[in-house]
Amino acid sequence: GAAFTCLETAFRLDALHRQMKLLGEDNPVSKLQVKLEPGVNPSNLMNLFTYEKGYCFVYYLSQLCGDPRHFDSFLRAYIEKYKFTSVVAQDLLDSFLNFFPELKEQCVESKAGLEFERWLNATGPPLAEPDLSQGSSLTRPVETLFKLWTTEPLDSVAAASSVDLTKWRTFQTVLFLDRLLDGSPLPHEVIKKLSECYSSQLDSMNAEIRIRWLQIVVRNDYYPDLYKVRRFLENQMSRMYTIPLYEDLCTGTLKSFALEIFYQTQNQLHPNLRKTIQQILSQGLNPLPAIDTTAVTTDTPAMVLEDKVSEATNGAISLRDVNVSA
Repeated sequence: GAAFTCLETAFRLDALHRQMKLLGEDNPVSKLQVKLEPGVNPSNLMNLFTYEKGYCFVYYLSQLCGDPRHFDSFLRAYIEKYKFTSVVAQDLLDSFLNFFPELKEQCVESKAGLEFERWLNATGPPLAEPDLSQGSSLTRPVETLFKLWTTEPLDSVAAASSVDLTKWRTFQTVLFLDRLLDGSPLPHEVIKKLSECYSSQLDSMNAEIRIRWLQIVVRNDYYPDLYKVRRFLENQMSRMYTIPLYEDLCTGTLKSFALEIFYQTQNQLHPNLRKTIQQILSQGLNPLPAIDTTAVTTDTPAMVLEDKVSEATNGAISLRDVNVSA
């Protein structure tokens, strides 16, 4: 329903704004219509801006119609016309204005500040975002719980007893954890109490939730839960979960811990993922050689160095791999 849609949208727009903060509002990849020029990695052109900024534009078009059912009728006609063919953005816009001639007469495509051309070709955030007030029944408890855990002095009893996370929707839990990630590093007392209250519960939840808790563990150097990070990386081979954790491990004080796990698991990884992780681990250091992990024990030195800079070190990580959780 509407409330859940608003909850999911809030989560995704949060991720979009984190990405924008990371890259800068004038970054060309934040355009909806990016030219594929020499030297541009096509992977970088399919990112959060494509999906979430694009969602905001399509939502804006639907609001121009007044009645969502009218927009649904347009979508059906558009898909019927263009099925099994390739299209470009202008095809969508032309079809939209032809389907709604009254909007074309009003020149909605040229409305000051919301021009279609600006939507497609301007860098930065969406020109307009959806009204998410219908999701307050699901988002308000998240904000309340976050405030309880981050208001000083901490009342851990009140915070722990206020909500049962096992009864929440997944997007509520990830939104709460993303808020904690935004606020990390947290005071030691807070991370300790959070672990006591939630760590065992989160262990039984899906990877979308667990990855966020483990990132909180890493960003706060919370050593009692580090074994869970190791266990996760030993069993998780998806780049969308492994890359953010390795990024965080290598940003802080736990790089040797990351190296140890990588050397023990690299033969299980897809070659492309293995190369990306090697690149992350090599940043600021000489590159990592590919080694035979069958000869590695837990006592192996954290790193073997080479003098030659590898090609991987100079490659750009796809924006799909950038940690956008926080």
